[in-house]
Parts: sequence; structure tokens; C-alpha cells
Amino acid sequence: MAAHLKKRVYEEFSKVVQIPHEEAPAKKLRLSKPSKSAALHIDLCKAANSTDALQYLLQFARKPVEAESVEGVVRILLEHYYKETDNSVRLKIASLLSLLSKTQGFSPDCIVDDTINTLSNEKSHQVLAQLLDTLLVIGTQLPESPTVRQRLIEVACKHLSDTYFGVRNKCLQLLGCLGIVDAPVNKDEGPGTLLGVRDVQTIISDYFADQDPRVRTAALKAMLQLHERGMKIHQIIYDQACRLLSDDYEQVRSAAVQMVWVLSQLYPESIVPIPSSNEEIRLVDDAFGKISHMVSDGSWMVRVQAAKTLGSMLQVSPHFLEQTLDKKLMSDLRRKRTAHERAKELFASGEFSSGRKWADDAPKEKLDTNTVNLIASGACGAFVHGLEDEMFEVRIAAVEALCQLARSSPSFAEKCLDFLVDMFNDEIEEVRLQSIHVLREISTHITLREDQLDTVLAVLEDSSRDIREALHELLCYTNVSTKECIQLALLELLKNLNKYPTDRNSVWKCLKFVGSRHPTLVLPLVSELLSTHPYFDTPEPDMDDPAYIAVLVLVFNAAKSCPTMPALFSDHTFRHYAYLRDSLSHLVPPLRLPGRKQVYSLDSVDVGSGSGSVESAQLFLQQSLNRVSTIQNLEAPGAQDLLDFTIRDLQRLGELQTELAGAADFCATYLRCQLLLIKALQEKLWKMAVPLCLKQNVTATAAAQQILEETYKLEFLYCGLESRQVAIIHHVRLQAKALQLILTARTRLDPLISSCEKFLQEVDAFQRLFLAELPQLQDSFVDKLLELMPRLSSCKPVELVKILQTTLRQSGLCTFLFLATIIEPTGESDNPLRFTSGLVVALDIDATLEHVQDPQNAVKVQVLYPDGQSHVIHPKPGDFRKPGPDRHRLITQVYLSHSAWTEPSQIEVRLLLAYSSSSNSLSSSASKGWSDSIDGIPPPEAAVEGTIPLSKPVKVYIMPKPARR
Repeated sequence: MAAHLKKRVYEEFSKVVQIPHEEAPAKKLRLSKPSKSAALHIDLCKAANSTDALQYLLQFARKPVEAESVEGVVRILLEHYYKETDNSVRLKIASLLSLLSKTQGFSPDCIVDDTINTLSNEKSHQVLAQLLDTLLVIGTQLPESPTVRQRLIEVACKHLSDTYFGVRNKCLQLLGCLGIVDAPVNKDEGPGTLLGVRDVQTIISDYFADQDPRVRTAALKAMLQLHERGMKIHQIIYDQACRLLSDDYEQVRSAAVQMVWVLSQLYPESIVPIPSSNEEIRLVDDAFGKISHMVSDGSWMVRVQAAKTLGSMLQVSPHFLEQTLDKKLMSDLRRKRTAHERAKELFASGEFSSGRKWADDAPKEKLDTNTVNLIASGACGAFVHGLEDEMFEVRIAAVEALCQLARSSPSFAEKCLDFLVDMFNDEIEEVRLQSIHVLREISTHITLREDQLDTVLAVLEDSSRDIREALHELLCYTNVSTKECIQLALLELLKNLNKYPTDRNSVWKCLKFVGSRHPTLVLPLVSELLSTHPYFDTPEPDMDDPAYIAVLVLVFNAAKSCPTMPALFSDHTFRHYAYLRDSLSHLVPPLRLPGRKQVYSLDSVDVGSGSGSVESAQLFLQQSLNRVSTIQNLEAPGAQDLLDFTIRDLQRLGELQTELAGAADFCATYLRCQLLLIKALQEKLWKMAVPLCLKQNVTATAAAQQILEETYKLEFLYCGLESRQVAIIHHVRLQAKALQLILTARTRLDPLISSCEKFLQEVDAFQRLFLAELPQLQDSFVDKLLELMPRLSSCKPVELVKILQTTLRQSGLCTFLFLATIIEPTGESDNPLRFTSGLVVALDIDATLEHVQDPQNAVKVQVLYPDGQSHVIHPKPGDFRKPGPDRHRLITQVYLSHSAWTEPSQIEVRLLLAYSSSSNSLSSSASKGWSDSIDGIPPPEAAVEGTIPLSKPVKVYIMPKPARR
């Protein structure tokens, strides 16, 4: 019974109750960055000695500090600064204060007082100089705080009397960067006393006579800093600056030259007295004379600066300027003769005296050097010394200065011509090249005599290609005086052509301009140049001879301005003209040849001005684009035919009119994209089931991919694109991606959520990038998408694809230069380039690049062999030259190698342009207005990199021969 009751008790009180599980609230974690100041404080407290503290500070200097932590770090550093006794640690702390003051987003006005207070108890001069440098950084970071500026100026004036030159230098630098003209500052005396009120310029000028040359240099630079900040320097500084031109230290003389130049530009018409006489001259003339003497300074760096400074003094009096070429009273106090005069005298006199002239070999009169005052001689012969200096840097500076002065004074240009021509014989290639460029710039003011031209043409023997081509360009723009000069120039150019056949195009271009500039001088030479005779027939020259083509280019360009010249032509000359007019139209101008039009059909279309033909071609291009704008009114077959015809017309226009080749090719490529898009969106493709039109789906997929490739070509291959044109290119790319998404949805059963999200991101990025251009894209595909954007963001992928398909088919058409040309190899030769298999042969590449951004990294050379092998060569940076703005020249060699062939075959050589869509600019030629607005926008897609053809391929015959055993 008891057992039964016990069992019942257990049954009654052993019930199992299940309590529903309640989820515990998730703990929220707050991420906090460790305090920089606390970490620094712990490190400094752990330092056992000054060496350890210095190591901790060096490690801390390598770590970035956030703006909100800077003030706390500064407090810790200042606290340790007061405790530290080692000068090197305090110096590092002062340096760290300077670096922390430059932190972006931090205003250093809260640490000005603490930094100034550290100066009062500092005994080390080096630390004091570093603290003043920190104050300078703080002052430059707070330009809008006059109170802080005034306090820092007072601190600088207080420490100007320090015995250490570094402290005085920093004080002067602080006054130069923060001082205000005519603002009274207190120095030495207490505040409010009249003796202590002085302006900053007076205080700085007091240190022009400091005993330390480094302080004198710092004082001059501080005064120049005031000038750069827009403050007018007092004229009384001029005498002090002139005295510093004779300082013993070159840094002082260099700064003094710059100071004298600044004052000559501020007060050019002021009158200053000449110390050795009672005369007065203009300040700019006096400064010009004093700086001219510095061209003979003992330091070559001072001579370079003096020569460069002379070139910018354009307000000098003409007679004073011309004295710089007077070769009297210079180093040997005798008149110096040019190389032409010395050679002429040597030839006329012979080795010994002839005896015909009394005392012609007597010694020259000895001059007393004490009677010649070189200081009073002014600017005599400054450029003579500069052009004959032993340092080529001085000679280059003198040549550039002559160029600047000659461009503003035609009379001075004529007088310095002999000196510049003499520099063509300099031993340094850089000097010769600069002399040629200078003569080219002043060519409008000069006419070369025969003896001068003889010296100029001697440079054609130079082995440097850059020198020869620069001289060809010089001859293009230079006037000569006689027909003998024309004959001499032609003879030397033909010798150049024979010795260096690679100069062919440059020589032909040179003779084109020579002929067009001197038609009256070429006229008497026509019979001799063309080997014609009034009575006898002469043999017909070979048209494959580059020298004969050069002569014809000279004659035909002269004949354009001389209507009587064609009467001297023989029959074969007219045939040669017709041939050259077709093959070398950029070198041979259109001529009116009376009575010959019907026989030879010479330019029956383009007779007249070249500008008129360009204008008509531009009108045709615009009319073609206007005609395409009506495509929305046509059915699909008619629209396709219209695009086909327009693309064909634009391609032909680019072939006929080279000036519009780039624009025509750009428009043709854009219309080709539209044609591919229209074909891919045909009605029958979208009404049929997918299994019934697999072939059409493959065609549409290929068309979408081709459109993407063409848009990258449009974006990166052409220059001068406006922001609206770039927006249209991205609009077409967006259409192609929408087409790809639709085709993917038709052929795949996988979920499209990720693809749809990616496409919507691209639409959003397009809206942000081209917000200013959206009003011009009305009724376009992207305009309709943006209207439906709220619906697209919330709909399912299947519905989004249907909307895209409808919008893409209903959207309208948005309406709105070759960049590289390979000169060598020409691809015209039938003689194969033979070499032994397994070895290499060098192929010369010469190409011009127009408007290519960063060609050293973007341009590559591709060689395609007949068996399909392709080699891509990256030229060296030194192979690129920049002859003009937006123009580059590539001169390099490509090494070819292959196994043995049984017969010659052609390889293709072309230039490639590498591109990457990840670039912030998105286009190498887009305007800044839209490219700057995309900073900070994450790219919606992975970067697309690749290469696109930059030039037409050139075919070259090669023949690898088997190796002899």
C-alpha cells in the first residue's frame, strides 16, 4: 500500500513542463579605433632612455594620424617635450609637430600658443630653428587669421638677433611668407614706441649685409617671396641688390640677379645715376648692364641664370640691347672676328707677309687695360661670352635668351644671325639642335645670305637624325636671297637624300616649302633642273628616283605662284605631274595647266583653292549626318539601306579628303554600330520562339559584342570629342549591354537577379556621369529608362527584361582622325628583306602619332606573320619624340626572326593603342567638364582592357633563308 502511494506521489509531482525557447537579444558591438595619443603616451613612458624615445617617435612618424586624434597627440608630444633633456628627441618632436599641423581637416590654431611658449625656454639653436619652421607651417595653414599672423611676425622679429644662422634663416623665411607691407611690427623696443615701428621690407633688407652668406641669401629670397605674394618691393632696395651682385658667394649672387630683375620689371622707367659719371639712365637699362656682367661670373650656375634673365628683359633700349653683340673690350680687349672673317683674312694674306702693304705684319697696338673701365662699358659683348662659354648649359641659355630678344626686335634678329649660325658648329649636339630651333622661331625676321646658308647646310652631314630633320624644318620657313642659294640648298639636300635614304619624306617636305616660298628664284633654274632644251629632246628621267621626285616637288610648288613656269615643262613633265598629283597629293599642289586638261585630266575637280574643297567636304559630311537623322521616319529595310549608303560615302570621303579622315571614320563607325543594332532588333527575331531562331540569336549576340568593341574604339581612338559625343558613345554601349541581357534571358534559365542589378547600376552611373548631357538625349533609350527607373528597381527580372526589350526597340537614334601613320616601312618594295633563319633582322619603324595621350605607355607595335603568329613589341620611351603640341614621332627598330621559308611572303606591321575602361577620365580626349565629375564613383563593372588598331597595316616582304651548313 505504501509502495502504491509512493508511486502515485511520484506520478502526481513529476510532471515535465516545456518552456518555449526565447531568443536572447543579439549583443551589439561597437568598433572603436585605438587612441593614437594613448598608444604614443604608453610608448614614451616605456622608453628607458633618449635613444628608445627617439626610436618610438620614428616609428610613430611612419603611421597615419586621423584629424580628430591630432590634438591629443600634440598634447602628449608637448608634455614629453618639456620633460625631455636630449636635444635630438626635442628636435624630432618639433618636426612631428610640423607634420601634424599639415594633417588634412585639422586646424592648427589650437596649438599656436603652446608652440610659441616652447620657444621661450629652448636653448638649442637647432631645435629653435625647427620650432620656427613649425610656426611657419602653422601660419601657412591659417592664412585668414590676422591675429595669428601678427603674433608669428613678432616672434620672428624677436629671434632675428639669434647667433645661429639657421634661426635667422627661418625668421626671415617666416617674414617673407607671412609679412605684410606697410604693416608696423615691433622689433627690439617695447610695443607702442615709435622707434620700434618698422615695415617688413626694411627689417628684411637690414640682413642683406649679414655676416653669414646663408642669411644674406635667405633675406633675398624672403624679399622675393614678398614679391611673389603680390607685394610691391620698394625701389630703395635696388642699390643694395646691386651691391650683392659682387658678393663672394654664388648663392647670394644668384638671388641678387633675380632681385635686380624683379625691380627692373617693377620700375623700368625710373631714372638712376651712373656712379662713375654725372649721367643718368633708365633703371631697366642699368639693370640689364649689371646682369650682363654676370654672364662672365666665376660660377657657371650664376652665368646660366644671368643669361636666362637677359632673355626676359624686353623693355631694354635698342642701342643698349645691340651692345651685347659688340665684340670690343671683352676678355682680350680686342675686337673678335667671326669664323668667316678669320677664314677670309687667312686666305687673302697667305702664310707670310706679301710685302705689298707697308707694315702689314707689324704687331698690333698694345692697349692699356687700366684705361678701360669694364663696369662702365655696360652690356658690351655679354652674349659673345655666353655663346663661347666652356659650359654647354651656359651656351644653351645664351641661345634661348637671344631667341626671346630677337622675336621682339627684328633689327636685333638680323644682327644676331651670324652668331646663331656659328653655333651650328658647336661640339655638343644639344646646343646645335637648340640653335636650329631658335633660328626657326625668328625666321620671319631674317633672310640668309649665301655664306650663312653654306654654314647652315653643312649640318646636313650630321649623323643625328633629329639634327637633320630640325634643319629641314628650318629651311621650310627660311628666306634666302639669291637663286644661287636655291641651287646650293637643292644640291646639299640631294646629297643628304643620297647619304641618308630614310630622310626621303623630310627632304621632300622641305623642298615643297622652299619652292612655294621662292617661286621667282626657282623660275630661272627650271630648264637646268628639269634638263630640258629648247631644240633637242632630252631623255625622260626615272620616276623611281627619289632625287628626281624631289626636284619635281620643288618645281611644281614654285609653279603654283608662277603662271609662266608651266610653259617650260616638257611633255613627260606633265605626265609626271599627273602621276605625282595622284600618288603624292600632299606634296604636289593643284596647278592650272592651260590646254592640258583634256589630255591629262589634271585636277578637273579640285582646281582652285584647297580650302574650298575642304569646306565642300565638310558640308557633305554635315549633309550626310543630317540625312541620317531622318531614319526614325523610315521602315527597317529603308533605314538599313540609308545607313549602308551613308557609311560607304563617309569611308570614301575619308580616303579622298585626308583633313576629314578622322571625323568621317568616327561617324562611319558610329553609324555601323547603329546598323548592327537595327539588324539585331528586327521584328521577326522577337516574334518567333527561341528554338526556331537559334541562328538569329547567335547573330544578334555577335552583333552586341561587336558594338561593345566599336564603342571602345570610338572612345579611345579619336581625339577632340566633346562631352555630348562621349555621352552618346556610352549610350550606345548601354544599348548593347541591354541587348546582351535580353538575349541572355531568352537562352538561359538561370536566375538573372545579379545581371539585372548590375545593369541598373550602370544606368545609375550613366545618369551621374552625364547629368549635364541628359537634356540633349530626349526620347533616347536611356531617357526612357530613367523615367521608368522607380518601376525597374522594384520589379522582377522577367518583367525588367520585357521592359528593356520594348524600350530598346522604340528608342530613337542619337545624332550629333586617324591618329597614327606609319611612314617607314612604306610597303611599296617588291624586294624581300632576306635574312638567315634563326637569326634576327632589324626593321626600321617611323610613324607619326597625332593627339595620343601618354604614347610611351599606350602605343605598341604588332607584327603579324603569315602563319598566324603575332608579336607585340613595346617601344622604349626614348624612341618617342615630341616635335609639336599633341604630336609625337616614333622612331624605333623591330627585330624579326622566323624559321626558314620556301618563298618570300608578307608580314603585317601596325601600331596598337592599349586602353583600359577603369581610367577615371574614361576617354583620352574628353573634356574636363565631365571627366572631373566622376571622381569617387565606384565602377559599375570590371575594368575592360585591350588594344585597338591605331594605324593601317603595312605589308613588308621578308624571306628567311635556311642556314648554310
